[in-house]
Amino acid sequence: MGIDTTDIRWEESGWERLGDGVGRRRLPGWDATAGLVVGDQAVLLYDTGSTLREGAELRAQAQALAGRRVTHIALSHPHFDHVLGTAAFSGCEVYGAVGIDRVLDGEAMKADATAHGVPVAQAAEAADLLVSPHHFVSGEWTLDLGGRQVLLANVGPGHSGHDLALLIPGSPEIVFCGDLVEESGEPQAGPDAVRTRWPAALDRLLELGGEDAVYVPGHGAVVDAAFVRAQRATLAAQFGVS
Repeated sequence: MGIDTTDIRWEESGWERLGDGVGRRRLPGWDATAGLVVGDQAVLLYDTGSTLREGAELRAQAQALAGRRVTHIALSHPHFDHVLGTAAFSGCEVYGAVGIDRVLDGEAMKADATAHGVPVAQAAEAADLLVSPHHFVSGEWTLDLGGRQVLLANVGPGHSGHDLALLIPGSPEIVFCGDLVEESGEPQAGPDAVRTRWPAALDRLLELGGEDAVYVPGHGAVVDAAFVRAQRATLAAQFGVS
């Protein structure tokens, strides 16, 4: 069997190829995931990084891998390390969970980013150009990228009040979970987490992907359904819900 040069091309760009035209980058700093799905006519990026510099790097890499520019962006949830790079992508259609626009506060994001170590000037620049989604997902939304369809699913609240997952059909199914699932550390429950609903959000992820799916956490290595179920059980016990 010959070497798959497609895999090598993704790897050399710092991306992990998950399937045909599907991959993700583990960004430095907080190990946050950015996902890429390439269709025949459109290209979707899931999350955009923590600064405009990081967003611009993702834009260039995605265009090199896809052979065309990113046309669609889906934001997993409204935390700085997943959304502050969005303004680096001009002309994109941006999607988020319904209500996310009400909590995308530039000043609060700048404060959170700088508190976590983002240089003040970079945090301020990104916060000043903060992009609100153009489309809001209240249930499920199917996007046709040309030759393939993907599903955006509002599965929250949980890790935040506005958690949006991405399902790419195939064999196996691939589910981008955002920070509803974390592998490189314990799940983080900040002030906007809805603890009592988080286990139910993980149930929804498992319903979407099924037993054989690949689950891509917001931070950390790719996991399987058993990992998601175990994290669900841990959170349910921690938060005192069934």
